[in-house]
Amino acid sequence: MEKGVVLSNDNGRVRQMWHLLEPLHAVLYFAPQVFEEVESLGYDTGERWPSYFALRAAPLGAPGPRQVASAFYSFSPRTVAEHIPAAWDVAAPDKVIEARTRGIDLAYRALFGERTDGPDLAEAAALARRAAEAAPTEGRPLAAANAELPWPEEPHLVLWQAATILREHRGDGHLAALLAAGLDPVEALVSFAAVGAAPAAVFASRGWTEQEWSAAGERLFGRGLLNADHTATDEGRALRAEIERRTDELAAAPWRTLGDEGIARLAELLGPLWLEVLGSGMLPRETTLGIGKV
Repeated sequence: MEKGVVLSNDNGRVRQMWHLLEPLHAVLYFAPQVFEEVESLGYDTGERWPSYFALRAAPLGAPGPRQVASAFYSFSPRTVAEHIPAAWDVAAPDKVIEARTRGIDLAYRALFGERTDGPDLAEAAALARRAAEAAPTEGRPLAAANAELPWPEEPHLVLWQAATILREHRGDGHLAALLAAGLDPVEALVSFAAVGAAPAAVFASRGWTEQEWSAAGERLFGRGLLNADHTATDEGRALRAEIERRTDELAAAPWRTLGDEGIARLAELLGPLWLEVLGSGMLPRETTLGIGKV
């Protein structure tokens, strides 16, 4: 365990901040304003993935498919190869980053209206930035790549960038927890579906074949983690619970700088913004993250 990262309530605050910040980050992948910006670069937004891979991977530079598959983890290498490195033939990574900044600017202004330039959002941005700047990035490629980007001046863009750094910091740590548990990318998804994080059909977007999914289930069955019907055994549920616990621990370090009082204030400030994003209907009802279910 990282020294000093545990906050009160068994890291409950850490998990709460993930729940609040994840939707604010995810606007990037669903906002029509962002789609318009990446369309202007030449990306096809008729389906989600061409722009998703470009938008998320751009801070890494111009990574190849092996690097992106490693950093994103849950996607089939074939799915990654369909979009990387072709994404960089459409636009250079720096142009993608500029487009995503413009898109988030417009999306946040449309979502939050007068709040965008208000004092509460500015306070939330300052608190979130403090946490993001305190996030350790060793062994966390996506967090490190986003942390190296220059900070924008406008508070709403600072808030989005901080949310993104913190989101990827947590995600990088989650992959470390999966690796420590001995779960390869497809096994991670099968075991997550088995505990009810989302229906198996939701995970089909990651590009694994039915044969690969079934084979992963058989491997997990052999480890005593799944029943014959691919529902989780008690051991399988315990392993997934341990992965979530360890993920929370690994995500806790950035929040030390705020402490319980600062986190409580940030949660209070983020609440109305969170409601605006969820109330917009922009984000899908079910995702592969299992928020609210695990």
